[in-house]
Amino acid sequence: MSGGSGVSSPSLGRISTSSLSDLQDLELSSESGCLSIVVLGASGDLAKKKTFPALFNLFQQGFIQSGEVHIFGYARSDMSDDGLREHIRGYLKGSSDEHLSQFLQLIKYVSGSYDNGTGFELLNKTISENETSENNQPGNARRLFYLALPPSVYPSVCKMIRSYCMTPSSHTGWTRVIVEKPFGKDLDSAEELSAQLGELFDEEQLYRIDHYLGKELVQNLLVLRFANRFFLPLWNRDNIDNVQIVFREDFGTDGRGGYFDQYGIIRDIIQNHLLQVFCLVAMEKPVSLSPEHIRDEKVKVLQSVSSIKHDEVVLGQYDGYKDDPTVPNESNTPTFASVVLRVHNERWDGVPFVLKAGKALSSKKAEIRVQFKDAPGDIFRCKKQGRNEFVIRLQPSEAMYMKLTVKKPGLEMATEQSELDLSYGLRYQDIKIPEAYERLILDTIRGDQQHFVRRDELKAAWQIFTPLLHDIDSGRFKALPYQPGTRGPPEADELSKRTGYVPTLGYVWAPPTLAKF
Repeated sequence: MSGGSGVSSPSLGRISTSSLSDLQDLELSSESGCLSIVVLGASGDLAKKKTFPALFNLFQQGFIQSGEVHIFGYARSDMSDDGLREHIRGYLKGSSDEHLSQFLQLIKYVSGSYDNGTGFELLNKTISENETSENNQPGNARRLFYLALPPSVYPSVCKMIRSYCMTPSSHTGWTRVIVEKPFGKDLDSAEELSAQLGELFDEEQLYRIDHYLGKELVQNLLVLRFANRFFLPLWNRDNIDNVQIVFREDFGTDGRGGYFDQYGIIRDIIQNHLLQVFCLVAMEKPVSLSPEHIRDEKVKVLQSVSSIKHDEVVLGQYDGYKDDPTVPNESNTPTFASVVLRVHNERWDGVPFVLKAGKALSSKKAEIRVQFKDAPGDIFRCKKQGRNEFVIRLQPSEAMYMKLTVKKPGLEMATEQSELDLSYGLRYQDIKIPEAYERLILDTIRGDQQHFVRRDELKAAWQIFTPLLHDIDSGRFKALPYQPGTRGPPEADELSKRTGYVPTLGYVWAPPTLAKF
């Protein structure tokens, strides 16, 4: 098959001062020649809100340049090149009109069906004309297809790409395909989809994107764990009591009720985003930073997860969810879930990992909270104030902080909870933190699959959750009602308490600001 190599180019064009430039340290070979990026589903929300803005940001930073890249939008909508440019213009921010115009001129549009060869033949002809243009740099012909589409059309679209749009055998180069979640609805459907795509492309050509793996603080997890000496002896069951991985939204389904009801919060958030974070928190140290070595360790920890017990799961559905006319009146789809995972290995035996996600809650945040055991011999009698915690705030207000018990300033020997705080907005004021999608698209161009989901990893993830999901789908496991604007069902807090989590009383972390200094 064409272009299956996982080795690709270093940064394209000039080096940015942002953290994206750190990727140049990877041992990636230099590539040149025409790069064709095809966004399928170009007229949809994902493309205009995420994909095209990510490409624009890469263009602004010099990672893709007009001398080598061409961008093609493909969809069923009948529009012109200028029509697509105007469709996305309002979502491309932070640039001069001249720079924006330069980027938009890179974009062309092809209209066609997703299951008929006519449109894809025209797409291939348009790509080929640009590849052979005398304005292009000589070298490889590289084709990247981004499927900003529902998974139901992946098989037919991939067949069309395979039949009509692969990099020609007369050229050196590659063809790579980015597919968005959800990757199936359970183990069987995921395996069926993987088999269908596997018949068409090598694993090295498939990039299953989970945008959480592109977040700055998620990518920092391996560095924190394995580059800092003081974490190494602490990161185990002897010192850690429990781990909470939390995703909270303060709004409901907001018009997406019909779509959301097909999946629910476990499929939408926990089985993919939070489980990927769990892997990076719990995995063993990889042999190297090779993408395959890292993904090997993620698979191992997933395979070590014990079966989920019903008494360690709380499901919820907020009152008013079924008021959406697109949601069935008898829906049991959870909009909230708290699930305890237990890892059966030497490092983590006995340590509960609580994965919690919900909509229409009292706040909006995503964080990892590693709670340590009580200090033995409490001579200061401060145990009731709370435990040491290492907290990684993924969004918003990216930060990491260590909660400590310290002496309260004054003449008395009194203690209080405080923190050692690294808040990114304060520490890295002059650095723009890249969006997840721009980082992951750049990884794909470079052939770096470290932050993408491998087929056996996907299978192991679905093996964990499929039995529970089938019980929910059949109605054997019911979702509890909860009021919007709350923490979710009270039973979830009770579950956290049963797993050993101890809340800190009277302490609230506030992101520091320059005004404080």
